[in-house]
Amino acid sequence: MRPRTSSFRASASRGSERQNSTMSENTYDVIVIGGGISGLSAAKLLREQGLNPVLLEARDRVGGRTFTVRNKETKWVDLGGAYIGPTQNRILRLAKEYGVKTYKVNEEESLVHYVKGKTYPFKGSFPPMWNPLAFMDYINLWRTMDEMGKEIPREAPWRAPHAEQWDKMTMQQLFDKILWTGAARQFATLFVNVNVTSEPHEVSALWFLWYIKQCGGTMRIFSTTNGGQERKFVGGSSQISESMQSELGDRVKLESPVCSIDQTKDLVEVKTVHGDTYKGKYVILAIPPGLNLKIHFSPELPPLRNQLIHRVPMGSVIKCMVYYKKNFWREKGYCGSMVIEEEDAPIGLTLDDTKPDGSVPCIMGFILSRKCRKLCDLTKEERLKRICEIYSRVLGTEEALHPVHYEEKNWCEEEYSGGCYTAYFPPGIMTQYGKVLRQPVDKLYFAGTETSTEWSGYMEGAVQAGERAAREIMCAMGKITPSQVWQPEPESEDVPALPFVTPFWERNLPSVGGFLKFMSVSTVLSLAVATGLVAYKKGLFPRS
Repeated sequence: MRPRTSSFRASASRGSERQNSTMSENTYDVIVIGGGISGLSAAKLLREQGLNPVLLEARDRVGGRTFTVRNKETKWVDLGGAYIGPTQNRILRLAKEYGVKTYKVNEEESLVHYVKGKTYPFKGSFPPMWNPLAFMDYINLWRTMDEMGKEIPREAPWRAPHAEQWDKMTMQQLFDKILWTGAARQFATLFVNVNVTSEPHEVSALWFLWYIKQCGGTMRIFSTTNGGQERKFVGGSSQISESMQSELGDRVKLESPVCSIDQTKDLVEVKTVHGDTYKGKYVILAIPPGLNLKIHFSPELPPLRNQLIHRVPMGSVIKCMVYYKKNFWREKGYCGSMVIEEEDAPIGLTLDDTKPDGSVPCIMGFILSRKCRKLCDLTKEERLKRICEIYSRVLGTEEALHPVHYEEKNWCEEEYSGGCYTAYFPPGIMTQYGKVLRQPVDKLYFAGTETSTEWSGYMEGAVQAGERAAREIMCAMGKITPSQVWQPEPESEDVPALPFVTPFWERNLPSVGGFLKFMSVSTVLSLAVATGLVAYKKGLFPRS
């Protein structure tokens, strides 16, 4: 019996040593939860500053809402976040650091506007409106949104002078208030769909106006050339995340979904669903707010934070890539960008996704918001058929009916995203809960693109948020001052931002309401003058 007891004690001792070793190995300065661009940016900066971070990612890959697929048919294809442009200086800085080149999305030939069953080629950021009243409505829409946005602080939209009034209003209600024509209303709906993958009746006017403002305004966010969709990465956007992962090495733990965060002890304890425990002085949550609901917090989150994460849903989108044998749209004088206004059409907006060397001809299209929810139950083949049919009608050729390959990604079914591109704020949420969006909870700090103040919802916003959260922790540790937490980014030398110049007549064109009011006053004055002249001629007025 004694040898067995001795053996048992030795075994127990070794087990205890392994456990103590594991506990020691699993203790870090900062535990970052979420391996998208935001979490990786946070971990990268912390490591560069001499701290000891670990990053826990639920998926079997890094990149989050960016996702590059490589195969022989496509070479590489971005099925998630892909587009970058001027003023997105942080993501451009990372790309340059890792030697990832960019190329311009093709816009050499004409863009296409498809409305009421007809195709209209055009040049520029927005399709033209030929009806004079619709054009006035259209111009007033962009002007009004940009002017309202000027009142909204990037870092605290809930402090805007009209915050409560605008937050109680949906974008649909704002459109109903300022728009007079069906054409402008229809395009305004598409504008919301394209930018935040949700419907005008779903989003707060305050939040949406802030979203447009912090991306640089209506022209910057919607434009391809000189705008948010100007460029892509040669080889795909996942390279940025993969490069950071490579730099961090075994600090990145894949397939590690977090189920609990315990702040009741000296060190924060983070547990995964597989039973692994990590200890740290601080934690950064770099995931969409709604995914916080998958985690058990001890102690419970503060009331406003707990309620916030129940109230910010994700947008709905399927990204669709249709490949063809040849680039027939360019042969017809079209660049591949299509703005499609037809309720039965699955796709609302397209861009050319042909490789920069002209190989692998492809059109990228988004199935957005209500259409995404309507069509997500179809098979992949059924969606492709409908997409090709609308491309054929818009481009006026049967060549569009004969793809050679198809890729798609329905972000609504992603467990660890919940949707794309970003979480949106319904009416009333921003003013009541917005102030806690970035507010730390003891040793818990918040990143993710939703918490950024520049290009929120984009890769750029993800970088800003991750680096800001890392610096907040460095400030808490006394390594930097509070004034160093928010740091401006120098403009990219390679992708400079050009100003958008609005013609004088567009700046001063009256709204439809203003025009009609002017016309009614003019009519009354004309009638009064005419009546007066008749009366004068008939001697009804005394002559002096």
